[in-house]
Amino acid sequence: MIKAAKKMSSSVMLAGIIILMISLYYGMFKAGIPYQDPPLDLQIEYAINSGIGSRLFLVGGVMAVLGMFVFIINKLAEKVMKKQPDDK
Repeated sequence: MIKAAKKMSSSVMLAGIIILMISLYYGMFKAGIPYQDPPLDLQIEYAINSGIGSRLFLVGGVMAVLGMFVFIINKLAEKVMKKQPDDK
């Protein structure tokens, strides 16, 4: 049970990190620095790409932190289970 939770938390943490990298791509390369006095279509394109990047950053950050939190709790539970003697 602990091993399955450990694998799942590692997977969630890895997925969060990948989503964070994708958000950096959207924020830095797709959206970039906004133009000075751009036409309306470029303003809309920048707003869309910037919004996607910020939303992905939020989701990826939450997933990475949540996965790390569950991973740490699993490590602590594993240590506690090893220290307890079997009462059989």
